[in-house]
Amino acid sequence: MLAPLASFADVIGMLGTTLVVGAFFMLQIGKLDARSLTYNLANLSGAVLLLISLCINFNLASFVIEIFWIVASIVGLVRWMLGTRPHAA
Repeated sequence: MLAPLASFADVIGMLGTTLVVGAFFMLQIGKLDARSLTYNLANLSGAVLLLISLCINFNLASFVIEIFWIVASIVGLVRWMLGTRPHAA
């Protein structure tokens, strides 16, 4: 009975991984801006999907990093909505 649920969690997790890694790859090759709506939405969506999969196949370390990834993505989205940009160090 749990096998179909575990398989579903794997599919959801792989979709999330594809979004997060894909967004990072596009950033690295210059196709996305780190402050763009697309980049932040891809990261947020991917992290949420990974978090959903982790609710079925739990791993504490991965769960914690996804929470931080979600928070960082929300900060990026709020900054995008407000039109503010982070200051360079």
